[in-house]
Amino acid sequence: MMSIESKSRISGTISAVSRRTGWICALLAAAVFLGDVTVSARAGNQAPWERLEAAQERLDGATPRVGGIRLDLPGVTQDGSGVALSVEVDSPMTGEDYVEAVYLFATGNPSPELANVYFSPLAGKAYFSTRVRLNRSQTVLALARTSHGEWLAVHQDVRVTVSGCFSRDDTYDYDSLMRTRVRVPERVSSGEAGDVRTLIDHPMETGLREDREGRTIPERIIEEFRAEFNGKPVVKARLYRAISANPYLRFSIAPGESGEGVLHWREDTGESVSETFRIDVG
Repeated sequence: MMSIESKSRISGTISAVSRRTGWICALLAAAVFLGDVTVSARAGNQAPWERLEAAQERLDGATPRVGGIRLDLPGVTQDGSGVALSVEVDSPMTGEDYVEAVYLFATGNPSPELANVYFSPLAGKAYFSTRVRLNRSQTVLALARTSHGEWLAVHQDVRVTVSGCFSRDDTYDYDSLMRTRVRVPERVSSGEAGDVRTLIDHPMETGLREDREGRTIPERIIEEFRAEFNGKPVVKARLYRAISANPYLRFSIAPGESGEGVLHWREDTGESVSETFRIDVG
């Protein structure tokens, strides 16, 4: 049998090794942490649009001005599958001076594009709201281009608890697929903008998840939305797979006269659906 003295020596050796191992692990962890801090510091010297290739391609060498544009998201969200997002740009929205487009990006998603939104002066306000999927905690970025060619930029950090890009939504086997719900003001005062809210039943399959047999389910999304009034464009949006299931879209319309409008949704399969509406001005 091993003596008590021998057991004591072995125990002491193990304790010493454990202490040394602990110090080594701590030093390694510190080195990794300092390395991450160094990388973060370097990245911190660049604006989000400078670090994102998709944003750089959109800017095409232009340098945006920070300000004049607001991005509204929750700072912390428990569920990344349906994060409320709205963006608004300061603009008179006249025929001579208006916002032509807003481009939305999520820097930490598998593909960063969220939506491209195109405005006409008939929108009355350069405002757009929707719900998006965020894969993880990250920075959301908005770029706006005015009719004078100026670029504006804003970004916001969002902390996400549960990823929204791989969440399982409904299948396409249900009767309400492509059913729309619309709320449009029946009347607006002359020179004022009304609030339009729309929703379409659609799972917005991301192309990132697998079926029970392990096969990738193809991407299938509502990729385009258009709003027209009296035959003229109001808002047009190119939607990407990061838009949440059952896409919710909210925007403004400022008709100069009474008339009829149409809302149009198109799926990437080519299938489409439309809704008509009327607004009286006075």
